[in-house]
Amino acid sequence: MEKSTQLKAVNGLKIVVYGPESTGKTTLTKALATHYQSEWVPEFARTFLQEKWDKQQQVCSLDDLITIAHGQLKEERKAVNKTNDLVFCDTNILVTKVWSETHFEGYCAPEIEALFKKAEVDLYLLTNIDVPWEKDDLRDRPENRAQMFAYFKQQLDQYKLPYCILEGNEQKRLQKAIEVVDELRKNSRA
Repeated sequence: MEKSTQLKAVNGLKIVVYGPESTGKTTLTKALATHYQSEWVPEFARTFLQEKWDKQQQVCSLDDLITIAHGQLKEERKAVNKTNDLVFCDTNILVTKVWSETHFEGYCAPEIEALFKKAEVDLYLLTNIDVPWEKDDLRDRPENRAQMFAYFKQQLDQYKLPYCILEGNEQKRLQKAIEVVDELRKNSRA
């Protein structure tokens, strides 16, 4: 029997903080989980790839993306099992798909495509690039931020996924996200 990748909380909502690197996704995801006293899912790729860098001084390979996709889904399942209201994800399978296509000449493994098509998300919070770039071992495209943002947005539009763009400083983004999530919660109960 095939494992379900439908990762919504029972009678709850799954919200993904989504966007290019160094746009405040982790900070926002943690803040939302704290505000709603809910669960949040860290970005599996960050831990996995940082460990690879620290041990081997190697960056993400095409083969790593399958491991990352399954690792992220596993972490999402854990969080969903702990809550029945809200789950906030710091990235998801769509980010893995985008990253693959933008870093490997348009290629995305069929397995990742299939996992993406099965995933259910109630809302994407797309983080804009209007915050300062912060360098680290894993970030690699400071000069291509506008193109990356456009590609992230294009994917949401292409698949007709529900989203809201978040801009401004940390506080403005959090406030807008809370407004949108509150509205979504209200409408989902109606």
